[in-house]
Amino acid sequence: MTAKSAIRREAERPVHARGGGASTVQMVTPDSGARSFINGFTDIPPGGGIPLHFHNCEESVLVVSGEALVEIDGETRPARATDVVWIAANVPHRFLNPSPGEPLRIFWTYASATATRTLVETGEERPVVSEHGG
Repeated sequence: MTAKSAIRREAERPVHARGGGASTVQMVTPDSGARSFINGFTDIPPGGGIPLHFHNCEESVLVVSGEALVEIDGETRPARATDVVWIAANVPHRFLNPSPGEPLRIFWTYASATATRTLVETGEERPVVSEHGG
């Protein structure tokens, strides 16, 4: 079967809670024909963050707006709009929004359509797409 191209509109995609006040919208997923990557947006409210986790593949994250504290493998660094963060497979990381008033928006891409997320605290592993019905 040949995959077809697609235009995905954020307003037409479901929004899913990620914990820590964050929400995610998956954009390109296998249901749109993707075979080798998936991507989407995550919004993190002021003072919020996502839990420490890692993936079974590489990840690229573009900071769309706001400022982030990015914890990667125990080291925390700042990132701001237009910065791109690359994270190797199996490296624990998370994004935090240190702002008292500005939201943080990131656009992430996993280098696998079968990417998994493993929570460091619990060891729970899930396919990223199945978390959000993508």
